[in-house]
Amino acid sequence: MDNNTAERGMRAIALGRKNYLFVGSEAGGKAAAIAYTLIETAKLNGVDPQVWLADTLARLPDHKITRIDELLPWRWANL
Repeated sequence: MDNNTAERGMRAIALGRKNYLFVGSEAGGKAAAIAYTLIETAKLNGVDPQVWLADTLARLPDHKITRIDELLPWRWANL
C-alpha cells in the first residue's frame, strides 16, 4: 500500500505555499487568490479554465456589470 495519490494531491499545495512568498504585496496575494479560486471553480465544474478565461476576458469589456454573474465558470458548466 502507498499514498502516492494523496501525495500528488498535496504537491500543488506545497509548491503553491513556496510560490506565495513571492506575490509581491498584499494586493498581489489577494489577486492571486481570486485567480486561483476562479480557475479551480472552473475545473470543479468540468470547464476548461484556459478556454473559459480567454472567452471571459474577450467578452468582459462590452459586458454589462449588472450581468457579470453570466461570466462565472459554473454558468459555463450548464451550457
